[in-house]
Amino acid sequence: MVMNVKTLCLAILHEGDTTGYEIRKLSTEGEYAYFVDASYGSIYPALSRLEAEGMVTSRVEQQDRRPAKKVYSITPLGRQTFHNSLFNDLDKDSFRSEFLLFARFAPQLPARLVAQRLNERLEDFESELEQLRKIKSEHTGASDAWVIDYGTCCLEVARDYIASHMNDLISLAQPDSVQTDAAE
Repeated sequence: MVMNVKTLCLAILHEGDTTGYEIRKLSTEGEYAYFVDASYGSIYPALSRLEAEGMVTSRVEQQDRRPAKKVYSITPLGRQTFHNSLFNDLDKDSFRSEFLLFARFAPQLPARLVAQRLNERLEDFESELEQLRKIKSEHTGASDAWVIDYGTCCLEVARDYIASHMNDLISLAQPDSVQTDAAE
């Protein structure tokens, strides 16, 4: 399946009407951020294309003492297009990590910095796990729980690996007294 930002917008709207702001928030930092890489700048163009293609509609709702908001709804065509996309072959998961690039070059870095980055990564995992627990508490669907549990398991394994093997990577680093290129 070639999941793209348009498909992601349809998935979110499949759950109910919402604003572009909420779609952007859900897809970049909320529960849908785990599925497709969607940047802030890609959401509104995707919504415009979906509307032009008849897959979503929009309406303007006035608000007291606030600017009007544009609310999007999925159309029957959009719902069918989204459902049909779920029958397509799935792409492989992609995983890219600046952290792993950093770890690969740990032997060229001071041990203090490597330890700092490892501890930061552990804190990030705890934050992400807390976010997943919060998301799970807000959803009662069995498939939602399965997906969240899968993500939780992946993060816990990565966290536990770093926690139990961090000293191995730190020991490969330069002693803190050695000056590296960046420090010179």
